[in-house]
Amino acid sequence: MSKSRHLVDPELQPMLEMPDIPLTAETLADVRTNPLFSGEGLPQPPFPITEAWAPVAGGPPENPDVRLVVIDPPSEQRGRPVIFHVHGGGMVLGTATLAALNKWPLAQEHDCVIVSVDYRLCPENPFPAPQEDCFAGLLWLAEHADELDVDPARIVVMGESAGGGLAASLAQMTRDRGGPKLAGQVLIYPMLDWRTGGPDDRWNNAHTGEFIWTHAKNRFGWRSLRGEYSPTDARKGWFSPALADRLAGLAPAYIATGALDLFLDEDLDYARRLIDAGVHTELHVYPGAIHAFDMVPDTRLAAQAQADLRRGLRLLMG
Repeated sequence: MSKSRHLVDPELQPMLEMPDIPLTAETLADVRTNPLFSGEGLPQPPFPITEAWAPVAGGPPENPDVRLVVIDPPSEQRGRPVIFHVHGGGMVLGTATLAALNKWPLAQEHDCVIVSVDYRLCPENPFPAPQEDCFAGLLWLAEHADELDVDPARIVVMGESAGGGLAASLAQMTRDRGGPKLAGQVLIYPMLDWRTGGPDDRWNNAHTGEFIWTHAKNRFGWRSLRGEYSPTDARKGWFSPALADRLAGLAPAYIATGALDLFLDEDLDYARRLIDAGVHTELHVYPGAIHAFDMVPDTRLAAQAQADLRRGLRLLMG
């Protein structure tokens, strides 16, 4: 018997009929080829997409650089803002190429450049590999701002789901390491707390996480990222942003999540802690919304989330 189906927005009900995609070590290779995560078959952007490569400190000798996808729509403006984008996929799925196929309208609308990072996936590359790849990409972006004709003072990091968690990690890393100063961090239903869905879950919300991204998938994603790492040292907030002891000094935040999303409680708590730390924070919770709700076109909730995001980005990018 479903505990939350009756709470799901009626326009999102078709999502509930989608076949569940099990996510395990045995199914992972097949799931990665699913068009939902590979982008296969999506239309190409109306302008060229380019690649760049950023050196990763301590990267593996056989592949020391991380691939970046640069989405740069034609523009006559100089010193445009830039979004450093981190794709989602539970730490184990997805590709920056997919960002190029679905984020280019955002770049056109805001007259900005988007650089999406193709970070190494887990479990093959556990913590801190994805985080170090993101930091390397951010350094590359700041160092090549003149070539891209973007304003290094108007860098916004942005991600969805696991990408939102990695964007939050990146905001902490660049503060802690004295890296590029960010204009903002946009966290869309971010994956922040490695305890959620497991025996140490602080919330155990009875009505979240039943659909799309479930407790079992969350445990698999975090286990894949964790590897042999024990989250007790000074890097614990980079691994799982909710574990950070200090949030002061972080970039202004925009956080959006669904009321039925597994990440609801950790996102609410992170927003509360940011506010308490003196970080300018905008928070949206959408009623009846499950994970990835904004990917369903032509719904009232998706339209509202997109309108809120557009306004929030304009404020952060100046």
